[in-house]
Amino acid sequence: MTTTLNNINIISLPVVEDARGNLAYIQEGIIPYAFKRVYYLFDVPGGAERGGHAHKVQHEILIALSGSFDVILDDGNEKKTYTLNRPGKGLHIPDGIWRELQNFSSGAVCLVIAQDVFDEEDYIREYDDFLSSKKV
Repeated sequence: MTTTLNNINIISLPVVEDARGNLAYIQEGIIPYAFKRVYYLFDVPGGAERGGHAHKVQHEILIALSGSFDVILDDGNEKKTYTLNRPGKGLHIPDGIWRELQNFSSGAVCLVIAQDVFDEEDYIREYDDFLSSKKV
């Protein structure tokens, strides 16, 4: 895998502002891949961490629908932390990037837009295996 942190980007979602409240939307053409699965993390206990894996071939976009949390990304050579706290911004994480989610605020909700359906074979769950995959 040759993906690096240079392949990470923030996607601005279209937001329709209105006196009644704002509406953000996601549809074909807004994100850089077709997606097959959407899931969300919520009620994450204080101090708990999520993630702790990389994907072999799947892209994902993470959005803080409510509250905030940190996403620590690692390409095997470098780490960078992104704080997500705006529902109109999505963090695009391509394949081959280790991710850890930490520091969830009370009431935080993390929406994930995944390129494909769940497939355990796509996950790299051990950090040493991830580092080995980067050297191939």
